[in-house]
Order: sequence, then structure tokens, then C-alpha cells
Amino acid sequence: MNWATGVMVYVVIWWIVLFGVLPLGVRRVDKPGPGEDHGAPERPELRRKAIITTVVAAVLWLGFYGLHRADIFSFRKLVDVN
Repeated sequence: MNWATGVMVYVVIWWIVLFGVLPLGVRRVDKPGPGEDHGAPERPELRRKAIITTVVAAVLWLGFYGLHRADIFSFRKLVDVN
């Protein structure tokens, strides 16, 4: 795996983890004012969620990288190369 592939895999993992982390700790606004959505969170805490996402994605990427380097799985083995 070259560095570009590693970065792209990390980006995909990061976005998947972000969508799992976004709903954590969300409280809806009790009485929204005019023009506010009823489902909007009071405090989204996006910076904290981005940090959590980055750490979790890094751990998952390291696991992926370790499995790849150990040659436990390989997409090249799935293709019949003559």
C-alpha cells in the first residue's frame, strides 16, 4: 500500500466514524425560537466530536494497516491472475 492509498483509506474510515459519532450527546432545543428547527441540537460540540472521530479513525486505520501488512487479507488474491 502506498501513501496515497493509506490516506484515502483513512479519509473513508474518518467519514464513516464521523457519522457514527455525530448523534452522541445530542439534546434537542426544548422551545425553539422562530426559524429554528425542532431537531437542531442545543450544543453540537463539533470540535470535540471531530477530535473523537480522528482518534477512533486512527486506531481503526492502524488495525487495517496491521492486517494489510501481515497479509491476512489481500484483494489481489481474490482476482485470478494468469
